[in-house]
Amino acid sequence: MRHVTEQGLALIKRFEGFSATPYLCPAGWWTIGWGTIHGLFGQPVTAATPPVTEEEAETLLRRDVAVAERAVLRLIAVPLSDVRFDALASFAFNLGGGALERSTLRRKVNREEHADVPDEFRKWVWGGGRKLPGLIRRREAEAVLYVGSG
Repeated sequence: MRHVTEQGLALIKRFEGFSATPYLCPAGWWTIGWGTIHGLFGQPVTAATPPVTEEEAETLLRRDVAVAERAVLRLIAVPLSDVRFDALASFAFNLGGGALERSTLRRKVNREEHADVPDEFRKWVWGGGRKLPGLIRRREAEAVLYVGSG
């Protein structure tokens, strides 16, 4: 199976940020580590979830990134460079495979309309009913990465 590169993993970590303790993300989900919503044993993160070490958080991140990787592999039918795969996996990690599946972003990628893809990333900046500056920055970084080396 294909995997996100270290550059892609670093992008995800940068935008998720690390927290050893549970916190509510801007969209209202209990989160821990680098943006995971399911703890070490697969249970949903809650305020009562015990803290994690960076090593445990890395395990959680890689588990969740694998789900995003599988979504990209299942939904994208055209060859992708590493940077394009990383950008799409970051998107799927953050928003879920369902968002990628129903998106115009996916359709543009599969039609190889690569010049149009950055604008599609930039549409996904809403969380909890409002436009979030962190999502604006993340989508821009994914868009730039996607076109960086097709």
